[in-house]
Amino acid sequence: RCLAVTGVQTCALPISDIESCRNVLIEGSTFDVGDDGICIKSGRDEEGRKRGKPTENVVIRNNIVYKAHGGFVIGSEMSGGAKDIFVYDCAFMGTDKGLRFKTARGRGGIVENIYCRNIQMENIVQEAIYFDMYYFTKPPKPGEKAEMPPVSEATPQFRNFYIDNIVCLGADKAVFIRGLPEMKVKNIHLSNLTLQADKPIEIIEAENISLQQVKVIAAKTTPVVYVENSRKIYID
Repeated sequence: RCLAVTGVQTCALPISDIESCRNVLIEGSTFDVGDDGICIKSGRDEEGRKRGKPTENVVIRNNIVYKAHGGFVIGSEMSGGAKDIFVYDCAFMGTDKGLRFKTARGRGGIVENIYCRNIQMENIVQEAIYFDMYYFTKPPKPGEKAEMPPVSEATPQFRNFYIDNIVCLGADKAVFIRGLPEMKVKNIHLSNLTLQADKPIEIIEAENISLQQVKVIAAKTTPVVYVENSRKIYID
């Protein structure tokens, strides 16, 4: 039940997934892949929920990711859940996104207790820190009434993320968080961040989001922090 990946050089692979695993260590490795770099999954939609095998107890440290869709990623196939994951002392260089968390209606599954700290990023093509619950689906357009189906086992959840001591030198956007009207992204704690990006921070359909000691150096500052349909946003 234990998996250890250490000192591995991985080049030009399509994807590096950890799916429905427990007690995992990924250490001292370099990834240059054609999809997401280090990616956590646990099955897709009803089949994944029925199997119910979360990925849990994972340590990811001292790794470098080049030229991937995301440096460290969870989803979108996370229907069995993911929890107790620790990512630290890693570097993402030229990836499309840095920390990438994605899901959509129909997936279900709970992703919780995720800890990311001491991450260095450079030349991120899109967002440095990214949460999106509309992966591969269309979010409502500005001014359009959002669909709000009842919460069920097919409703995904992102909650209890702790992201600390992140430095990003160059990105299109510093932080993007977008939940669902019926299930907001909850309990996201961002602290001690220094992010250089063209655009700063966007928060949509979220609850209990804290930004402490966050420094954003942005080319566009109107606004610096955009908040929509959210509550309990703390900026200190």
